[in-house]
Amino acid sequence: MSPHILIIDDDPAIRATLTEVLEDEGYSVAAVTNGAEGLSAVEAERPKVILLDMRMPVLDGWGFTKALRSRGISLPILVMTAAQDSQRWSQEIGAAGVLAKPFDLVDLLDVIEQALGDQRTSG
Repeated sequence: MSPHILIIDDDPAIRATLTEVLEDEGYSVAAVTNGAEGLSAVEAERPKVILLDMRMPVLDGWGFTKALRSRGISLPILVMTAAQDSQRWSQEIGAAGVLAKPFDLVDLLDVIEQALGDQRTSG
């Protein structure tokens, strides 16, 4: 079974593009529009990696991560943002990596593979 990836981003174009690219690469993908939906998606099917936008309505990336940890769930999170503070934000939530928007698809796949590899060796 292919690794399951959860995309949490309020931009429909980003969700659609990422879903298409990752499914073409053989991943199982779920995509939701905010952190609250992301929490439900994690409960429904535990992903191997989460691609997380930080600035979203309803529940942002910080709130999502805090809620996830309060439930005792630890998963590799890759922050996706166009903000200049991306590295700091990534450190604030303990993310496994950062993808600065707009990102190259090769970089996307490399960061995902690295997160999956880290998970395999530590799990």
